[in-house]
Amino acid sequence: MFRRRNTLTFHQKKKKITPKLIREIFSWISITIVAGLIALGLVLAFGMQVKVIGDSMEPTISNGQSVVVNRLSLTIFSPKIGDIIVFLPNGNANSHYYVKRVVAGPGETVQITDGILYVNGEERDGKKDIYDKIEDAGIASNPVKLGSGEYFVLGDNRNNSEDSRSANIGVVKQSMMVGKVWFKLQYEEAGAGLVLNNY
Repeated sequence: MFRRRNTLTFHQKKKKITPKLIREIFSWISITIVAGLIALGLVLAFGMQVKVIGDSMEPTISNGQSVVVNRLSLTIFSPKIGDIIVFLPNGNANSHYYVKRVVAGPGETVQITDGILYVNGEERDGKKDIYDKIEDAGIASNPVKLGSGEYFVLGDNRNNSEDSRSANIGVVKQSMMVGKVWFKLQYEEAGAGLVLNNY
């Protein structure tokens, strides 16, 4: 009497290309293309590219680096502390675009004392290793009270920046702002291509 041996066999099913699979693949490709076109349309409609001039935003953004600016965001929302914004000083359309960081907003009082930024009497730059001690306080050596729609902006490279401390720029009104930096464009030299750093 022979015993039947229990053996397991695995059969690999061959995947068949069916019309349903082809429809699904084309569906995903179509959705991806449509999403890409919508994103491109939004960037073209509400965005603009600005090249940074100077070292004032080092190390965050380098001289000559381009940023994409969201022109719509500041028409809906007010800038927040820490936002990087693009503006024309005093609304001068003949000037180049300035790219700076918002450090204080409407109703706040700014003063720079002994190289330290104070807002409403409290030190604003908590981590001292990020920013250098400010050598030139400019107009902020005395308290600067910000009115409605007014913002105080500084470059991240505090000692190499023309910003709200300068009398010819001063406080920045929201009406002077072009938009908020969306992301920066970074071109890799080693052939890696384009890198987007979001903000």
